[in-house]
Amino acid sequence: MQHIYPDYYHKFKCIADRCLHNCCIGWEIDIDSTTANFYKSLKGDLGKRLQENVNFDAQQPYFILKENERCPFLDSNNLCDIITNLGEERLCTICSEHPRFHNELPRRVESGLGMCCEEAARIILSKKDTTTLIYEKEASADDEIIILRDKVLEILQDRSFKINQRLDKMLLLCEAFLPCLSASQWAEEFLYLERLDEKWTDALLLLKSKGDTADAKAFDIYMKNRQEEYEQLAVYFTYRHFANAPDLEEASIRAKFTALSLKLIHTLGALIYSEKGEFTLEDQIELCRMYSSEIEYSDENLYSLFDKLA
Repeated sequence: MQHIYPDYYHKFKCIADRCLHNCCIGWEIDIDSTTANFYKSLKGDLGKRLQENVNFDAQQPYFILKENERCPFLDSNNLCDIITNLGEERLCTICSEHPRFHNELPRRVESGLGMCCEEAARIILSKKDTTTLIYEKEASADDEIIILRDKVLEILQDRSFKINQRLDKMLLLCEAFLPCLSASQWAEEFLYLERLDEKWTDALLLLKSKGDTADAKAFDIYMKNRQEEYEQLAVYFTYRHFANAPDLEEASIRAKFTALSLKLIHTLGALIYSEKGEFTLEDQIELCRMYSSEIEYSDENLYSLFDKLA
């Protein structure tokens, strides 16, 4: 089985208590059966805590969240008691793997870092050079969707063209066309989706009220030395979602998703810039983290958008 990942993949290391959006808060955390059996059999004070704070009777065991939806093993310093007492190797699969994702495809597994994690987003968006896919074993792609995806990645990283031109070339190659909706109309579509964070709702309401008047030209001048951020975004969305499309028609939809995601994130960036007079890398990281958390990490939201783009 071939394993592929972007060249920044192994740079990720959890920043733990320095994280502003702790993944141990606000998420129901399922526990794989092997780890659940270990937790259930553990003796001593920690074993007692585990047996009191894990629902072992559920079809999929999970941690019972405490006040403010905190994991019961997240201490007052936002550090994990399980790691402190047992080591990282005793974490459940979700905790040890997050924010990594793995797309299992015929004869290959493609892994990456998900942007719902602020540190993963920081690694991706801070990257100045183009992204290379690392193949653990030499192999040639013979699947038509993989071949098309790799051509799209070449286009998206061709710096002889502006990013909007690259997106147009990608859509043309994939025989894809975005629906003719304004920024405010897209905001309404996104407002119909499930939302977790009030800050995301506020961002969409800002897009709805002012998105059609955003000064994209002024923002592009301000961002002229940071165009790599949008390239990395386009590569990330394409790499994560394109290859597991079941057919070329669905691949076309996912190309549209990449283009739409960049359009929305760029417009929101322009609006933030117009309000603050600046738009820092940390602003970009937070914007992309929110988008990823709200859209990519909800299958219902993601596939609702795919349906809209069909």
